[in-house]
Amino acid sequence: MFASKLIMEVFPNIHLLALFIVTLTVIFRQKALYPIAVFVFITGLYAGFAFWWIPYLYVWAVLWGMVMLLPRKMPPWLAPIVYAVVAMLHGFLYGTLYAPAQALIYDMSFEGMVTWIIAGLPFDFLHGVSNLVVCGLLTLPFVRLLERLKKQYRM
Repeated sequence: MFASKLIMEVFPNIHLLALFIVTLTVIFRQKALYPIAVFVFITGLYAGFAFWWIPYLYVWAVLWGMVMLLPRKMPPWLAPIVYAVVAMLHGFLYGTLYAPAQALIYDMSFEGMVTWIIAGLPFDFLHGVSNLVVCGLLTLPFVRLLERLKKQYRM
């Protein structure tokens, strides 16, 4: 997760994190929180545990929670669509999820927080659309690969 984020940093808000989080959650359920926590921690180690990092403690867990609320058994034709839409919604809401922590940290008014959210909407739109495309195309192949590896290594 961390390596993919570094590699994709040249593209603003386009990355594979949602793909990995959705896939890991579908396969490992609650245990998917472990790699998410490790990713968040390594990101803080690498870039510094500054104020920007605090929302990382929950924004990725929100995506995990959204996937956890989905039915475990979905028709094969429906699953990639649902996973892609959930990832897209998380991307669209990313700035909105991030904003309350930023508002508290920087003592913003409610209006200031809303302005901050609105200013970030183009980036959130790009984030959501890229999540839709990446997860729509790759989630099911990644899920199948992890299921096979899980069975092969009796995980």
